[in-house]
Amino acid sequence: MKTILFFFSLSFFKIAIGQDSIPTNPYSQTAVIVHKDPRVDILVKKQASINEAIKKASARTAKGYRLLIVNTHNREEAIAAKTKIYTYFPELSAYMTYQSPYFKLKAGNFKTRDEAERVRKSMVTIFPKGVFIINDIVEVKPEKEID
Repeated sequence: MKTILFFFSLSFFKIAIGQDSIPTNPYSQTAVIVHKDPRVDILVKKQASINEAIKKASARTAKGYRLLIVNTHNREEAIAAKTKIYTYFPELSAYMTYQSPYFKLKAGNFKTRDEAERVRKSMVTIFPKGVFIINDIVEVKPEKEID
C-alpha cells in the first residue's frame, strides 16, 4: 500500500512540476489585425453630434415656475384657455400636455416665484376657476455676453 501511495504521489508531483513550463506560441509575436466597417465611424460622429445637441438644449433649461391654468378632461376647454392666454398675454408661452385622462395647460417661464405671482394675480380675472403656481423645468433665454 505504501508503494502504491509513493508512486501516486511521485506521479502527481511530476504533473505539478510539468505545469510550470510555459509553452511557446509561434503566433504570439504577430500583430492583431482589426477589420472595421467604415460605417461605424459615421455612427460615432452622428451620436457625438446628438449628444452635443442634448448638452446645448439642457443648458437652456433650468428649474423655475410655471402657472397651471387648466387641468381638465375636455380638450376643447384646454384649447380655448390656450387661445385666451395668447390673446390677453402674448408675451407668455403656453404649454399644453396630455397626461391621461387630463389635459394640462401651463404658461410662462419664470425664474422666481415672485415673477409668477405678479402674472398670476392679473390672470385671476380671466380664469376665475383659479391659476396655480407650480415648480417646473423652464426655458431660459441665454444671457447676452458683454464684450
